Amino acid sequence: MIEPMILAIDNGTQSVRALLFDDRGDMRACEQINIEPWFAQKPGWAEQHPEYYWEKVGEACRGLWRDGHKPESVAGIAVTTQRATQICLDADGKPVRPAITWVDERRTDILPPMPWYWRLAVALIGKGAALDHARHEAECNWVAAHEPDNWAKTARFVQLSGYLNFQLTGNYRDSVASQVGYIPFDYKAQRWASPASWRWHAFAVRRHQLPELVDPGQSIGDLLPSAAEHLGLKSGVPVIAAGADKACELIGSGLIDEHIACLSYGTRATINVNSRHYFEATGTMPAYPSVMPHSYNVEAAVPRGFWMVSWFKREFGHEERHRAEEEGVAPEKLLDELVRTVPPGSEGLILQPYWGRDVAPGLEARGAIIGFSDTHTRAHLYRSILEGLAYALREGKECIEQRGSHAIEKLRVSGGGSQSDAALQITADVFGLPVERPHTYETSGLGAAIIAAVGLGWFSSIQQAMEQMTRQGDVFMPNAEAQAMYESLYKNVYGKLYSRLAPLYSSIRRVVFPSD
Repeated sequence: MIEPMILAIDNGTQSVRALLFDDRGDMRACEQINIEPWFAQKPGWAEQHPEYYWEKVGEACRGLWRDGHKPESVAGIAVTTQRATQICLDADGKPVRPAITWVDERRTDILPPMPWYWRLAVALIGKGAALDHARHEAECNWVAAHEPDNWAKTARFVQLSGYLNFQLTGNYRDSVASQVGYIPFDYKAQRWASPASWRWHAFAVRRHQLPELVDPGQSIGDLLPSAAEHLGLKSGVPVIAAGADKACELIGSGLIDEHIACLSYGTRATINVNSRHYFEATGTMPAYPSVMPHSYNVEAAVPRGFWMVSWFKREFGHEERHRAEEEGVAPEKLLDELVRTVPPGSEGLILQPYWGRDVAPGLEARGAIIGFSDTHTRAHLYRSILEGLAYALREGKECIEQRGSHAIEKLRVSGGGSQSDAALQITADVFGLPVERPHTYETSGLGAAIIAAVGLGWFSSIQQAMEQMTRQGDVFMPNAEAQAMYESLYKNVYGKLYSRLAPLYSSIRRVVFPSD
């Protein structure tokens, strides 16, 4: 008898993964296809063809069967994807233009008309700056203003998750827990905004262009014959609504306790807690829908995150990449050896990881590295990247604690960066907290599988499924001496960097980017 499996499709920023999970949460197979994250037709743009994502999803799934795994074992499918990547589709479901990815930095000053009384009402509740930022950054507003012919053809406006769900089932349905971006979504009520909401004046998109929302664990539909052929499966397999990658990572890490935070060491590094009540970590980023019923993911983020590690490997890690190929090991293992040659604090090299211009509304920020001396090497640079990310995420932790009025007592780390022992030890030392590694680093895929398992009736609730399908792996405890060093650097140096450098960032923008 063939053991039933769940196929989790995880379409991230830098790769697409097809994963098979059993009912114990064991990953039985993984086929990873590296992808070109985006292309840029103009500076600051970041686009990708939607068909390219679908092509790579098929390639990843077919790779599982070529490796000898049984396609007939798949009892259900769940999709989790990068967030806030927006796609315009025509009346036939074909892409009108390339997808605008979450990394894209374009903005528009040509905005939909918004009555003065709504602008005043939003300003009076302290959300005026966030509203202005959202309107200027909204992908739908940009397309409507700068590509009106394309916007006129846009019958559907969907997230990447909605596009893949449509390709799989032919239904314009998406999970409530996948809705992240500049769209008329009511994050507190976890539904499309009411017809009378100010949100419909803020954005160019209309309700008929948006997909039907279903709760995590509900049916998106059944696998179409054409999609089945593309994936190498039989038609009719149930497709179950899951959630965005960060929402699934919390569940895949086994987290519902608000006193334990999940650090996601992916392209976008985040710190999240699951909360039963709505609050915002920074006041500029909403609390996104959790895959848990009536709950929220409260988040603080470092936009480029572990992309910086990929940047380092590409620009300075040629030796480790070459050795890794020869020895058949992951480059991160060799980079961990590089980290251990440098003491905590990187001998005074401090990095501020704002390596993206879109940090927060009203903030002027760029990346910075200070404290260079003639003793510093690329090993110091690499360690300073890991330390800088930990400092920035600790700032996020403190914001969550302050606004949520509860202490975070423990951390779990997921994502590709969680494979690095050095990164996890640095995290424990900077935060001064125990850091746990889940039993698999594929926590977004596992989270999607957990939700699908509930939707298929394997378990009665997400909590019961989590208890059966997640467990703790390695634990990293803070080192007292390193913790003391980081505490002093965090308070006396890192905490003062932004206020000292912000005026210089403004000067850089005025001189180098005068048209912005």
